[in-house]
Amino acid sequence: MGMKTKIALGAVVGFVVIGAVSANAGDSDTGSADKGASASADRQPGGAKDAGAGAGADAGEGKGKGKEKAEKKASQAEQFKAFVEENGTAQEKEAVSHVTKVQGADEQNDILDTADVYTDFTGGIMGEGTGPAKLIASAFADWKQSENGLVTVYDADGELLGNGQF
Repeated sequence: MGMKTKIALGAVVGFVVIGAVSANAGDSDTGSADKGASASADRQPGGAKDAGAGAGADAGEGKGKGKEKAEKKASQAEQFKAFVEENGTAQEKEAVSHVTKVQGADEQNDILDTADVYTDFTGGIMGEGTGPAKLIASAFADWKQSENGLVTVYDADGELLGNGQF
């Protein structure tokens, strides 16, 4: 393959990536507006709860919903562990028991989705966690699906253990 062909191929790939990002930029704007509307909706029950604390059962329902949302949003690792506990194999359950933190699992756009899974393994890529990292990445792919997702598994020191597509 000649040098000119490599440059042309690189330019084509670059244009495709730019086109995909700009095409979805319009979708992001409406997505942001939707997220803003959701944030406003989340704030309204909170404000109504504080203002109308004597409203009775409605105020109690608002508190329950707020707690459910906060728990769901705050603990991606717990959601992942619960999924694997229900649907995973014995080896996956053992591997996922070492997960301490999950980031990026709730925000997906199917373009370049990335998620990070942190574990309590030590030793980096040469340590004991390399095999279980593959199981964790596989279980994550069962939990979340994306057209173009990459999950990366790290040890306790933040060193790379493995990765996989989801």
